[in-house]
Amino acid sequence: MKRPRFNTLFWRLFALMWVTLILSHLTAFVLAIPLTTGGASPVERMGWSGMATLPSLPPGSLLDAGSGAPRAPAPGWLPTDGVAPPAGRQPGGPPGLPIRTLWLDYALRALLIGVGAWLGARWLAAPMQRLAQAATELARGLGQGSPPPRLDEAQGTEEVRETARVFNHMTRQLQEQFDQRSLHMAAISHDLRTPLTRLRLRIERLPEGVAQAAIADIREMDELIDASLAVVREQSGGAGPSVVDLGAMLQSLVDDLCEQEHTVDLAEPPALRVRVHPASLRRTVGNLVDNALRYGGRARLSVEPGPEGVAVHVDDDGPGIPPVQLQRVFQPWVRLPGEQRPGGSGLGLAIAKDLAEREGGILRLANRDEGGLRATLTLPLA
Repeated sequence: MKRPRFNTLFWRLFALMWVTLILSHLTAFVLAIPLTTGGASPVERMGWSGMATLPSLPPGSLLDAGSGAPRAPAPGWLPTDGVAPPAGRQPGGPPGLPIRTLWLDYALRALLIGVGAWLGARWLAAPMQRLAQAATELARGLGQGSPPPRLDEAQGTEEVRETARVFNHMTRQLQEQFDQRSLHMAAISHDLRTPLTRLRLRIERLPEGVAQAAIADIREMDELIDASLAVVREQSGGAGPSVVDLGAMLQSLVDDLCEQEHTVDLAEPPALRVRVHPASLRRTVGNLVDNALRYGGRARLSVEPGPEGVAVHVDDDGPGIPPVQLQRVFQPWVRLPGEQRPGGSGLGLAIAKDLAEREGGILRLANRDEGGLRATLTLPLA
């Protein structure tokens, strides 16, 4: 159904102001004069029949209000009854109103226009409020498996409907990109299983010592694939976060790394619980610990409650990061120049930051005064 051309923001505002202005004139004309003239009707008070087009100001002015001074004839004005005006009165229309009437008239008009402006502001701001609410829902739910918010494309003015169409198109594109990314990640993790299985069968024919070391590496790759698939399932399955014992989760992670002969320490954590997706949290902390081990040789974990939530610190003894580069290293594929850093592809911190923000957390990096780097993951308490 094609809507009329005047259904635009301009015409709505124009009509609203006209209705408010007319209502203010009528209200002042009907209420202000009788209230201040002993109940006399406006026509009786003014001594003339009929009413021409409403003026932009009340009859009379503050200059001649209540003075009784004759007014200059209005161009082309003639008495409507054909009777000559009384002595001392010029044929220029009604005399000036009493000052009390004028002030009441102005007050009524100001009140009605103020009410009209308030209603108009709420009326015109309603589409912006709906857009802001939808954008907030999109930021919270994108990539979490829940359907993206949708604005009504058949409601409001042309500008509002066009904005709704653009917003809905954008949300569909974003959701498709997130779904494709998750699908590609799951496909890669799934397809790696087959060559790893063949590699394990071939390694079993090698000498015992070499075979055991290679099988351990393959087992670690399998665990990484399982972790990646678990994160994808959590993010795209629509399952909400669950309450996790933070200390127990960190202790389990440290025990697994120690079994692989990594140097990882965990200070005695307080009994704290957080509401997160377990696989995402484990992957986030795992990436931070892996970063500390790669560049510092060892990692020390500690937990500290604070005003923003609970903070998980991961400290290392590495060279640290130049202060101007502390935010840049969160970008994908970024590796700092001029340093001989073993391995890595520049994705670990970027993935950790993305997963942390999806859990409602904050990830920060800072150089320690005693040397090395501190990564702090702040999570809201359950």
